[in-house]
Amino acid sequence: MTSAPTPGPAAPPAQPAERVVARVRRHARVLILPALLLILVTGATTYAVGILDEGWQQLAAVGAAVFLVLLGCLLPFLAWLTHRATITTRRLILRSGIFVRVREEVLHNRANDVSVRRTWGQGAFGSGDVRIDIGRERPVVLKDVPKPQLVQAALLELIEDAHAAFTERHRASQQIIDGDTVAWGRR
Repeated sequence: MTSAPTPGPAAPPAQPAERVVARVRRHARVLILPALLLILVTGATTYAVGILDEGWQQLAAVGAAVFLVLLGCLLPFLAWLTHRATITTRRLILRSGIFVRVREEVLHNRANDVSVRRTWGQGAFGSGDVRIDIGRERPVVLKDVPKPQLVQAALLELIEDAHAAFTERHRASQQIIDGDTVAWGRR
């Protein structure tokens, strides 16, 4: 006959799996000027190739157009595409960089306050800056995100839940420590 194993000390409750709540980028209006530049350069290059007689002049016009498109259109688009913030149930993940990737993570229980700042231009397009105070000298800022009040409300709810869960885990660990006296490896 086998005896049932004796239960050990109570294990802390398992945390729920981390889920992605939202992924945000800067408002797409930052791509308006690169798109207008692309249209302008395309039209001007087509016109220039049509009126220039020499082959080297046409190649120079096409080369200048390619340079302007790469510098003024492609790089801003790649910069917009590679800057992203992911909000999960436990943390905020900031990713940026075209050639050098930078990743910064902020746990929700480290955050103290979330505020929104809008300029008149951002207000016209329904965007704004979401500022997350984490107790450092420089707060984390999600720049020019669409619907900043919605992002602020979601972050405040997640931060409140993280603080409540942290407090509950702290209380549970204190009860286990206070209830057991361990001296020299024995109870």
